[in-house]
Amino acid sequence: MSGVLATQAYINFFHVHGRYRQGAITGAMAGGSFFGTLGSSFIADRMSRKTAIQIAALTASNGIAMLVFGRAVAGIGAGIASAMVPVYQAEIAPKEIRGRVVALQQWAITWGILIQYFIQYGASFVDGGPNNPHQSTLAFRIPWGVQIFPAMLLAIGMFFVPCSPRWLAGQDRWEESIRVLANLHGHGDIGHPKVLAQYREIEEAMTFEREAGGSAIKVLTRPRMLSRVILTISIQMWSQLSGMNVMMYYIVYMMQSAGVHNILLTASIQYILNVALTLPAILFIDTWGRRPSLLYGALSMMSLLLVVAALSAVYGKPNPRTDPSLNAISWLVSDHPPVSRAIVACGYLFVCTFAATWGPTSWTYPSEIFPLGIRAKAVSLATASNWAWNCALAFAVPTLFETINWKIYIMFAVFNLCAFMHVWLTVRETKGKTLEEMDEVFESGRPAWMGVSHGSRLDRLQREIAEGTVKVKVRLRPHRYDEF
Repeated sequence: MSGVLATQAYINFFHVHGRYRQGAITGAMAGGSFFGTLGSSFIADRMSRKTAIQIAALTASNGIAMLVFGRAVAGIGAGIASAMVPVYQAEIAPKEIRGRVVALQQWAITWGILIQYFIQYGASFVDGGPNNPHQSTLAFRIPWGVQIFPAMLLAIGMFFVPCSPRWLAGQDRWEESIRVLANLHGHGDIGHPKVLAQYREIEEAMTFEREAGGSAIKVLTRPRMLSRVILTISIQMWSQLSGMNVMMYYIVYMMQSAGVHNILLTASIQYILNVALTLPAILFIDTWGRRPSLLYGALSMMSLLLVVAALSAVYGKPNPRTDPSLNAISWLVSDHPPVSRAIVACGYLFVCTFAATWGPTSWTYPSEIFPLGIRAKAVSLATASNWAWNCALAFAVPTLFETINWKIYIMFAVFNLCAFMHVWLTVRETKGKTLEEMDEVFESGRPAWMGVSHGSRLDRLQREIAEGTVKVKVRLRPHRYDEF
């Protein structure tokens, strides 16, 4: 969206001179995503995670008919995908690289944002460039229209990937489940110790859940699960309240207030940094863990926002309203070039920090801490929180830029401080643990900041199977078990 905000074609065609109108346009997609997310778990539990992602792709490809309605419809697809893709990835990935696999989703998102931004940037030069008052509407129609193609590729590509083995087990399709596990983790060998150990863990977890009984809603509201639901909802909320929303949606406004002239090109650097700095998270999230990523990220982003607020307060001044193109903002720092560059640099560092910490981790954590029976519904609630706050901020930020100007950075800095304290008190480390071990992690009785025991039950079980001291019965046919 940010790549077309400054083009004359967009401004003249949609007449987005009021702050509420732009907020509604930007927030429409997040609003649609909120409702898509809430419905995603029902599709994923009944029709599989794989089918839910395909439906999301097809829904997203229709969002170009009308701006607000089209963005809302596209948002439904984005909501379903954003909730179910991490669940699918977490359910098929080995525990040793689960964080890395789920973080790949965030990296793919950053690539999509980058590519789309440069398509917008290139299209902005249609008919003499973004400052031409008679610029053709192709300047925004081209970048919005090409979004059809990646959505179609996703829908088609999902036909060639397996269903989640854990979802198959939940449907009592045990033979299919172990064959998928074998293909994913045992080079097709059903008798591989790692495959058998995972199968045994899934089977025991399913048996325990069914014996406990209760509907998904009842299980979600039990105290031991409700605390996890609130935790993941909060993590997604803090992810939005970190201030990244400001940087990605309204970087144009930040650049304008800092007196930057070539706004679109300068803003593009943050998208490159967003892609590049997600790589460290992919490589090291399973080494340094989820908890340190969230703690250091919140503290660093808070510091950078306070620096931007201080520079803007000391060196800025009210907008004299002599330039109509700057009517969306009320505070300028254009008379001090070094300060303007420092503000832009802090914006870049902020994006780097988020990309390496909260960006991937806020999607990884919710997808791995719930039992199979409620995983899709719990993650959909957490993701709905993300989109609800995304929608609210998309609508509110233009107004905040005009009314409280530089104080908006202090507001987000305070949110990051609250996030730091919340993470310190409640987030438990999950690296190296299987999805079936999360009950032990959260019910150990130890405070979150004291960490968890090292090692995994799966590793011990795998060794015992390899040594022949433990046998596993596998359902390869209805009412028939084969022992390995």
